[in-house]
Amino acid sequence: MAKKRVLAIHDVSCFGRCSLTVALPIISATGVECTVIPTAVLSTHTGGFTGYTFRDMTDDIEPIVDHWESLGLGFDAIYTGYLGSARQIDIVKDVVRRFGKDAMFIADPAMADNGKMYPLFDMEFAERMGSLCAMADIVVPNITEACFMLGREYKEGPYTPEYILDLMKALAEKGSKKVVLTGVYFEEGKLGAATYDSETSKTSYTFRDVIPGYYHGTGDVYASALVAAVMNGRSLEDAASIAVDFTVGSILRTRASGADIRFGVDFEEGLFDLTKEITCRN
Repeated sequence: MAKKRVLAIHDVSCFGRCSLTVALPIISATGVECTVIPTAVLSTHTGGFTGYTFRDMTDDIEPIVDHWESLGLGFDAIYTGYLGSARQIDIVKDVVRRFGKDAMFIADPAMADNGKMYPLFDMEFAERMGSLCAMADIVVPNITEACFMLGREYKEGPYTPEYILDLMKALAEKGSKKVVLTGVYFEEGKLGAATYDSETSKTSYTFRDVIPGYYHGTGDVYASALVAAVMNGRSLEDAASIAVDFTVGSILRTRASGADIRFGVDFEEGLFDLTKEITCRN
């Protein structure tokens, strides 16, 4: 059987576990080939660090894609994350059109959290990101990103099942066939993810105990584990649940070690168990 191949389009933070330094090892460890297009190269991620270097790779994306096209390369999935500008969004749309005919497109609109846009982004950017995510087979936003892409005001939780389902259906109506929504909770002390499949109208929820603190890179860890599980044939419901467990385990190991949370979460030690879970879960 031919090995599945994923194209991951993210930035590279050379230090601090996030983006491609998370996506590449997680996806590869589960038996899926992971190729990459870096959208930028930074010395560290931007959460909690100052003085970091930044190299914009926008002008390199199209030549990379042109070369690949000349080689007749193809992909089973395209997985996008943090994109640094509206121009990059437009370029990635073209990449999806050129390589996405026979590939699943999974989009993580990494641009906002806790009711606020990341630095340098605005609501116009959110609208543009929404147009990219409308092309996706699976979109993986948190609640802030979902609200902003829909042009809605962010609402603090706890949420109701009706509210969460309405958000997911609204995203599906924009074009995304399947939705995985993170940061969902119906009661204090429990946090997790919800899924919605517009083709079957099936929903699912996975909740775990809240772990105090803010841990950088967990969204990338979650989305990458989800991609890995889906590419290994897991259902959307199973993939979302597996990704929650993997992310929680990574946070717990980091918290127990007392490591600087700016350095990201300890996902490496959980890769063997993730692969086993993806392979063995029925």
